[in-house]
Amino acid sequence: MKHASIAVTAVTALVVATAFAVSALAATSTVAVKDDKFAPKSVSIGKGSTVKWNWKGKSPHDVTVTSGPAKFHSKTQKKGSFAHKFAKKGTYKIICTIHAPGMKMTVKVS
Repeated sequence: MKHASIAVTAVTALVVATAFAVSALAATSTVAVKDDKFAPKSVSIGKGSTVKWNWKGKSPHDVTVTSGPAKFHSKTQKKGSFAHKFAKKGTYKIICTIHAPGMKMTVKVS
């Protein structure tokens, strides 16, 4: 009976550890959309995680993927936020089409 109790404890610990690992990978990273720059310029996240862009400046901006495993584009806005959940691994090159080529960033999804 002692061995069964140890096995149950080990399995329970593994399930709990896996749940924490999955929730850690599926986190949300925040990027500031300032006047003519993204901050930070690069974000590394796990597959299934979300990046949320928060507008901080006064000028209009958008968030547009120019290359990567999936394409998306936010509306042009001066305030508020835009979020995208990354379902595919890879490197995403992102720009603001209004302020290209200078306003750019990278999202790396593993």
